[in-house]
Amino acid sequence: MIQKAPLAPEIAQGLDEFVAVARESFGDDLISAVLFGSAAEGRLRSSSDVNLILLLKRFETKRADMVRDAFRAAHAAMRLDVMFLLESEIGPVMDAFALKFSDILMRRRVLLGPDPFADLVIPPESVRQRTIQVLLNLMLRMRERYALVSLREEQLVLVAADVAAPLRVCAASILSLEGRPAASPREALALLLTESGEPRVDEVIRLIDAVRRKKTLPPGAAALLIRSLMGFAAFMYQRVSGGKAGGGHG
Repeated sequence: MIQKAPLAPEIAQGLDEFVAVARESFGDDLISAVLFGSAAEGRLRSSSDVNLILLLKRFETKRADMVRDAFRAAHAAMRLDVMFLLESEIGPVMDAFALKFSDILMRRRVLLGPDPFADLVIPPESVRQRTIQVLLNLMLRMRERYALVSLREEQLVLVAADVAAPLRVCAASILSLEGRPAASPREALALLLTESGEPRVDEVIRLIDAVRRKKTLPPGAAALLIRSLMGFAAFMYQRVSGGKAGGGHG
């Protein structure tokens, strides 16, 4: 796992309060509470979600009803999203969502109970196949949105904000598959951007940070960023699949 910075006090307090309610609501059915993603790193941005897994023996709607108000309040206050995962589902879910769980294995913080992922390894082929799927989806989505809204910079900014996080996770997965795990998804993206031959690496990284932090960019920057991200996604697809990716993003 990556080195974690302290949680912001308001996030730590909000999570403590929600987990306490979840523990009371689900009782012995609650096995673990695991924070993952940027919040687990202690690098939460104002636009980021707080992602939490509640690992359960079983999911009963009457118990879920008891946690509803606390969940709604935490979702409104700090953008809390919760994955209600059954213990019996860990294997199938990890295989079906290999890329997401590859990131969870890298960036997680156990808030309650044992670490359910401590000894788990996702098969590399599952990670590779899911990375290919995600990259194909991102490339298709960016092309469609660019063709539709390229004259609307504020909408291109939202597209960039939407694809930046999964592109970083894909970069981290590719380096891990190559036996070169990066310290964080951000560092993985910077390294692969450099290896892709992108001539404006520092500027692209700066724009990605800005769009994730504020969801706004200087005039003219959104189209430049989307074109760079389309080319970068194509590069990563070719890298992980060994196939040919479409170009022409300049």
